[in-house]
Amino acid sequence: MAAPHVDLPLEYVRLGLRFDRLEPGFVDAYTGDPRIRARVADEPAPTPQQLAQQARTLLGEVDAAGLPADRADYLRGQLTGLECSARKMSGEPIGFVDEVACYFQVDVVLGDEAQYAAAHAELNALLPGSGTLAERYADHRRREECPPERLESAVHALSSALRDKVRGQYGLPEVETVRYEVVTDQPWSGFNYYEGGFRSRVAINADLPHRLSGLPHLVAHEAYPGHHTEHCRKELGLVERASRTEHTIFLVNTPECLMAEGLADLGIEASVGEGWGPWAAEILGDLGLHFDGHLAERVAAAVAPLNRVRQDAAVLLHDRGADADEVVAYLQRWSLVSPDRARQQLRFLTHPLWRAYISTYVEGFDLLSRWLAGRPADQPVAERFVRLLDEPLTPAAVVGELQGV
Repeated sequence: MAAPHVDLPLEYVRLGLRFDRLEPGFVDAYTGDPRIRARVADEPAPTPQQLAQQARTLLGEVDAAGLPADRADYLRGQLTGLECSARKMSGEPIGFVDEVACYFQVDVVLGDEAQYAAAHAELNALLPGSGTLAERYADHRRREECPPERLESAVHALSSALRDKVRGQYGLPEVETVRYEVVTDQPWSGFNYYEGGFRSRVAINADLPHRLSGLPHLVAHEAYPGHHTEHCRKELGLVERASRTEHTIFLVNTPECLMAEGLADLGIEASVGEGWGPWAAEILGDLGLHFDGHLAERVAAAVAPLNRVRQDAAVLLHDRGADADEVVAYLQRWSLVSPDRARQQLRFLTHPLWRAYISTYVEGFDLLSRWLAGRPADQPVAERFVRLLDEPLTPAAVVGELQGV
């Protein structure tokens, strides 16, 4: 007798929901049938060993599932990440570099300190004056800080402007909406909670100072054309129109996270592009909030190479045996951040669920920046970027395209 047919995408969703029972927050978003989630909640609590075995079993069934190549590749990558997570939950020692590779399909190495020094030199030229570079950079950032009581109005103004742009460039469901709220005591600066039905709740951490020049990036990342836009377009296209059940769930520490964070970090480039600084300064200026948009854009470009320092800190901490004080000192030296900000970053790097996640921002931005820049000369940015919003691309697939495979 032939073996019964397994609905691999559905079993993958069930497996993902089981992970959330062991690690609340592992399911970043679920928009599928609530009855499936309820049935999983009624099951006996799983063990990490059981989840690892279930992931391996499903991995062994991908090739025989008869799925289109892009669905098979997507599920294979997701299940590989889940199998590694389950082994780590069970207490199996897994090296940090191997962990990142299993989760996100990228190999991490330490950055080049010569590039960091060159970024410091460029920043030094942009911010003349007395005091150390770190002091001058801190002064510059303080001058740009948004008054806490004005944060919500600034975010709404930028969100409205970016939403209009994204509607024209990429299209959005008519009924989509984003609700913003200010929170405290979190290890991140902002977080998108996608609720399904083209609705998102975006939480912004008020414990961290928010700079006026950073708010456009934050709103673009979390909403337009970042996470909210991607969730909306994939729910409409991959789920509702193509019936791809696997996209009703979004799981932490899987390849889709690197793709999502990389595209979100490209949000301003994909929606406003060059001149985003003056564009944002004009919008916020109408609210009586002022900063030098031209300078902000040049400073952002100068410090962009320092983005990789955060991942270096994770490698040093988890792979090279550095202690917390050494990592904080490293962050202060190269990222030019205060001791408090460095320790806030360390909090994220030591969180059990999020410790490897920093690589999604660093490697995701780097990979997708190269892919976006590698488009044909006559192809508009939007035409290339929309593929990230609509298609189930994986990091491995993007690398293949870059290599011409």
